[in-house]
Amino acid sequence: MEFQKDTVIGEVLIAAPQTQPLFLAIGMHCLGCAMSSGETIEEACRVHDVDPDKFIAVLNRYVQEHPIEAQ
Repeated sequence: MEFQKDTVIGEVLIAAPQTQPLFLAIGMHCLGCAMSSGETIEEACRVHDVDPDKFIAVLNRYVQEHPIEAQ
């Protein structure tokens, strides 16, 4: 799965929970609250003064390099 600007953060965390530290690193500490889980990546980046294109590139690369292992 490749994430885009309009991907909702809740969808990211369900599909790739290993990305949680990346969101925490940009100051998004309320990942469990209803507002953050309904925000798009672009909206969250703008609120936290992060370039959405750069963050999405990091996010997608991280998911490729750190896949979730099947249980």
